[in-house]
Amino acid sequence: MPLRIVFMGTAELARASLRALLAPDLFNVVAVVTQPDRPKGRDLKPQPSVVKTTALEAGLQVLQPEKARNPEFVSSLAELKPEVIVVAAYGQILPPSILELPKFGCVNVHASLLPKYRGAAPIQWAIIDNESETGVTIMRMAAGLDTGDILTTKATPIGPDETGEELHDRLALLGAELLVNTLPEYCSGAIQPIPQDNAAATYARKITREDGRLDWSLPALVLRNRLRAFTPWPGAYAELSIRGKPRTVKFSRATVVPSLGQPGQILQADRNGVVIACGADALRFEQFQLEGGRKMTAAEFIAGHPLF
Repeated sequence: MPLRIVFMGTAELARASLRALLAPDLFNVVAVVTQPDRPKGRDLKPQPSVVKTTALEAGLQVLQPEKARNPEFVSSLAELKPEVIVVAAYGQILPPSILELPKFGCVNVHASLLPKYRGAAPIQWAIIDNESETGVTIMRMAAGLDTGDILTTKATPIGPDETGEELHDRLALLGAELLVNTLPEYCSGAIQPIPQDNAAATYARKITREDGRLDWSLPALVLRNRLRAFTPWPGAYAELSIRGKPRTVKFSRATVVPSLGQPGQILQADRNGVVIACGADALRFEQFQLEGGRKMTAAEFIAGHPLF
């Protein structure tokens, strides 16, 4: 009999896992739980999550509790009689009443090699920290923040130029593949959960828009990693003096170049890029975007926006 599953997810990372679970011979997804529709766009109209859209396209029942710990929601979840609840980028902490509900518990897809990078933004912080490797972990959830026992892991190298967006998309697919391979073996008893080494744990806090602001006193490599990590959001940005007035500029595509200069000093500005000195070395930026504007090459940017 196919494994009876309730899937809980909201963000883009979760969509690949949901799609992978739609294989009818192995799994029976009886319902999908996602966050309520949230206002988005300039008109702030409520928009469904990508997981809700995918679930409705597949003809699945969708539940959208404002709070997962709501007793009425927990009761409706129990009525579905899931054998396992699969969670991926859902966005709420689950109470014990849900964690203990299914026969095989709640299984989570996490985008790091636990116990490293527990928390909300493991992909970005792995790049910021200049890690050469990351991966995905399938774990049985516990009450703590990503503290549950490990079922399986899969490692992958981080490319030297890979952005947060690119790594996110790869890990979403890697996690989905590992999930569907892990669930049958775990539920059959072939996999024994392994407790995490809490002493080795690190945390990946939530990213804010302010994290994208570049501090020129930091080394160029550090800033380049932040630019990679924060693509597409919140982006890497700073204020430049354009025609004598400060303007916020978002940067894309940068390379580290050896240089001596005062942090924040513009060392070169031509069609090949804008070179700005950092705490160590400098960065050559090749793509620019003013607030509310389109992306421009260095030649386009310099032609229309004289720098001081």
